[in-house]
Amino acid sequence: MKLLIILSRVPYPLEKGDKLRAFHQLKYLAKNNDVSLVCLNDIELHPEANAVLNSICREVHIVQLSKFQIVLNLVKGLFSTKPLQVSYFYSKKAQQLIDSIITSKQPDHIYCQLIRTTEYVKQYTSIPKTLDYMDALSKGIERRIAKANWLFKTILKLEYKRLYTYEKTIFSFFNNKTIISEQDRELINHPDKNSIEIVANGVDESFLNYPKKEDKKYDLLFSGNMSYPPNIESAVYIVEKILPLVKKQIPNIQLMIAGTSPTSKIIALRSNNVLVSGWVKDIKEIYASSKIVIAPMQTGTGLQNKLLEAMAMGIPCISSTLANNALKAIHNENILVADSPEQYAACIIELINNTEKANDIARKGKNFVSINYGWDMMNAKLENIMKHSATNN
Repeated sequence: MKLLIILSRVPYPLEKGDKLRAFHQLKYLAKNNDVSLVCLNDIELHPEANAVLNSICREVHIVQLSKFQIVLNLVKGLFSTKPLQVSYFYSKKAQQLIDSIITSKQPDHIYCQLIRTTEYVKQYTSIPKTLDYMDALSKGIERRIAKANWLFKTILKLEYKRLYTYEKTIFSFFNNKTIISEQDRELINHPDKNSIEIVANGVDESFLNYPKKEDKKYDLLFSGNMSYPPNIESAVYIVEKILPLVKKQIPNIQLMIAGTSPTSKIIALRSNNVLVSGWVKDIKEIYASSKIVIAPMQTGTGLQNKLLEAMAMGIPCISSTLANNALKAIHNENILVADSPEQYAACIIELINNTEKANDIARKGKNFVSINYGWDMMNAKLENIMKHSATNN
């Protein structure tokens, strides 16, 4: 098939969940299909990005969004009914490029990751299209409202209402819809939401095959994009609510907070018990050096890659009910699930003091992920959705 794939971010480096998902989907789809990739970019381009993506796709187009254009888009967006993040990622230059590619290449299928990119192609009714909602973005925004300051709260309320409506409106413009978990599918505001196909994330085999380390530097690890509000919230929760309880029994407990772009709020968490690494070139090394991975997510949506990766490496994990609802692991078998500081502290203390229990959770967690979350399995499903749509159009 000739595929046109449109992304709101350049999928390299892989420091964010949407980039990781897009990158592995691209690698798989480009093996047997002619892929034209269009990416929007609002940051400084990584020097290796073009070379990496061109080694995968037939053609790669990166459209740079200027700061001026973004501000203008957002101002205009305030007087629109579209979500602000749809307005944010719109570019006339990108529209002209996409129109040109469609005219010249006549793609068999168009794939849009996130509703941010849908405005570019919703008018094309003769070409089969797939929208990857990925997450229920509206619910993710709604969960952030309560803890926002008064000004940001007003903006989030507006964005939530627009996203909630737009997720329903855009549904009918696409032949196929995919999403990362059943939990997220249930949050999409559409009567036919059950027709949305579940295409979860996977885990790379390099995590499953990474050598185990006996010498552990860190007792606890929390990882992710450290400028992402749900991750910031979780890191603060660990340090301020959970660690004080653990320290009563394990005074020298060591927590590593690892991930790109730590904000000043994250950096301020540093102490004798808390390390903040910033960007890590190989997150596998950090996982391998940790006894436990904790993901006490209270807001946000989607499937936590940090859990998939850690479990694949045989690291016992502790998760919130919210995060595990997407993962669907089994409490006290291949993961531990907690929802209060006291429960998290009890799980941490148990795993540190009971090596046999920790090893059992780790072994079963690794097996669970290897069976249920392979990238090839997930991406084959995505490709079949596209093939079926193309042949039946």
